[in-house]
Amino acid sequence: MSWDEWEQLKTDTAQRQVTGTRLNGLDGNAGATAGTGDLVVNRDDLGAIGHEAYLLYGRLSRDGDHARPATFDASIALTNGNFTSGSELLKVHDRWNSQLRTLLDACARISNHLDYTKSTHAKDDADIGGQLLSTSKIDEYFK
Repeated sequence: MSWDEWEQLKTDTAQRQVTGTRLNGLDGNAGATAGTGDLVVNRDDLGAIGHEAYLLYGRLSRDGDHARPATFDASIALTNGNFTSGSELLKVHDRWNSQLRTLLDACARISNHLDYTKSTHAKDDADIGGQLLSTSKIDEYFK
């Protein structure tokens, strides 16, 4: 390879690489504006969703169990009276309890996970800020 070819390759490469290192951005014009990152967390949105999940959990645990005792008593009375609908009503009772527990668990997971996500992102932001601050202190010694 001659020196002229080498210089031409360097020039071509420099023209293709408009930017060097890009932090918190995307290559090219993929519809993103400069400075926007891939991850956007709006704590107000997370808080609102987590709060609604918490409220739904409270309402379901209080109101979702109203009919359970009466349904169970009715199924036992029907079964004792030799009605086949008694065992079927007990199946409905059991299915309702199973579905209610599943829904309560889902609400609790959503609420807890969003609380965890908010606190984790806040901790990560603080850690990254501390790392950047310590790096800038080191940079002062190289000037």
